[in-house]
Amino acid sequence: MHFDYDEPCYAISVTARFIGVHVQTLRYYERAGLVRPKRSNGNTRLYSRKDVDRLLQIKQWIEDLGVNLAGVEIIERLNERVFELENQVQDLIKELIILRDKNNKSLNSGR
Repeated sequence: MHFDYDEPCYAISVTARFIGVHVQTLRYYERAGLVRPKRSNGNTRLYSRKDVDRLLQIKQWIEDLGVNLAGVEIIERLNERVFELENQVQDLIKELIILRDKNNKSLNSGR
């Protein structure tokens, strides 16, 4: 069976085993706003592979870097901003290429 990266399919107990944390830790992360699992019709928390990857990253920051939850939030905001800026740079590069090509055509047609 194949699940999409964003598709919620893992129960909290399975996710906790994947991550290597206690179920209560995942509930705490949810209360802190670090993860927002979807809910089934029976109100069961369901995590996607994307959620699992994010939780693994959070666990790594906490364990390897000694970052607390406030630090995790700051790192995530900074990562999001870096991603946005990288996208803006790529857009600007595309615009520059278009302008350069137009300029080159103008110069070549004037000869």
